[in-house]
Amino acid sequence: MVDTAFIQNPDRHIDLPKLGRVCRLGLATRGNTSLDPQAVLEAIDRGINYLNWCGHPDGLQQAIRQLGPRRSEVCVAVQMSARSADEAHRELDWFLDELKTDYIDVVTYYYVEHQSQWHRIHTGGGAAEVLEAARTEGRVRAIGMTSHQRPLAAESAASGRLDLLMIRYNAAHRKAEEQIFPVTQARGIPVVAFTCLRWGALLKSTPDDPDDFIVPPATEWYRFVLCQPAVSVALIAPDGTDELWQNLTLLDDWHGFYAEEYAALMAHGDRVYRHAGRFP
Repeated sequence: MVDTAFIQNPDRHIDLPKLGRVCRLGLATRGNTSLDPQAVLEAIDRGINYLNWCGHPDGLQQAIRQLGPRRSEVCVAVQMSARSADEAHRELDWFLDELKTDYIDVVTYYYVEHQSQWHRIHTGGGAAEVLEAARTEGRVRAIGMTSHQRPLAAESAASGRLDLLMIRYNAAHRKAEEQIFPVTQARGIPVVAFTCLRWGALLKSTPDDPDDFIVPPATEWYRFVLCQPAVSVALIAPDGTDELWQNLTLLDDWHGFYAEEYAALMAHGDRVYRHAGRFP
């Protein structure tokens, strides 16, 4: 008997504190991906308005620089490596200059993986002094943190110093459901999910796959993340225009899963977790 109940019928948009209304499917670039600026502008025309720039010269950067009066239609997110105030001053000025914008919507402390890094950022002369002042001035709208360390991420979210959290979440890595999401949901902190494909491993078969199992395409793994109500935005990071267009088909086919479908995705995620290398 097939279970016909939907696990989740996800909303396409969400209203984020300090940021306003965004499409829950966000667009990101990495240093090893390529996107044409015109393709990025067309994605914006399709409704994508959460843009995560990797800090390397690329088509996303060029598109943001070309927005002009449309700049207010999108949320631009960047990751800051600085830990000290002096470094943060320089890095924030560099972001603003490189993107030709008067403000950044989201600046996250990039890859905070140890308690000592969080402490350095928030003690005297730390980067928080600069970002929190910039938020008051309007040059930064929201402050977030990017981390792979779930206990640290949860503790940081509970600190009251963050407006947003950016974490790894996918069908193979679901422990955030227990360790992070209860904290962020209780405090109303948006979560942006990256590595939704588990670095491509979810697109591959495993030795334990059932004989009749066909690995779903990337869109279904992004859909899986979007069906998690604790996730505000799921980031796609396509390499080239063809992958971008494939990912954007989600916008034309926006729906949830039947319970049986959702269970099959979780089962493959578990198999990938067992076979695709060590990422706790």
